[in-house]
Amino acid sequence: MYEYVLAIHIIFVVCWMAGLFYIVRLFIYHTEAQDKPEPERTILSKQFEIMESRLWNIIAKPSMLITILAGCTLVYLKQGWMLMAWLPIKIGFVLGLVAYHHICQSKIKQMRNGIFKWKSTQLRLWNELATILLFAIVFLAVKKDALSWVFGVMGIVSLGVILMIAVKIYKRYREKK
Repeated sequence: MYEYVLAIHIIFVVCWMAGLFYIVRLFIYHTEAQDKPEPERTILSKQFEIMESRLWNIIAKPSMLITILAGCTLVYLKQGWMLMAWLPIKIGFVLGLVAYHHICQSKIKQMRNGIFKWKSTQLRLWNELATILLFAIVFLAVKKDALSWVFGVMGIVSLGVILMIAVKIYKRYREKK
């Protein structure tokens, strides 16, 4: 039984994360569409609203719920995990991801009402937070060690810094040409 529930859990974590990553990309495009002239802006905004709504209601929300239900079932099946230090930390990061999910949901409502509080650059940074949470959660789940998330997060942050430096160097190189 455990292996089946674990498989369901992993499948829906992947679906949930895909939804979270893609919704923020849609937010970026939706925000950038506001700089377009009419009628292009209105046409794009209406299309992005449809895409955001479908992605959210058909993929992201159901995947989050199934992920959480399967996770709770796994803990029920492996009750000894409750005595291990890594599980409360993982649950804390999962709660952080649920909060991230709900903030994204509020962004959908804001954009639908024509409120664009964040610039596309801020949304790109926002997207990285989900990646950091994912790394921490996966390292905790795989290693089952209360400190592994630190190394996972340090690794992704280091990679992010290296990529940002590379992008800036490439941008300078392009601007010189």
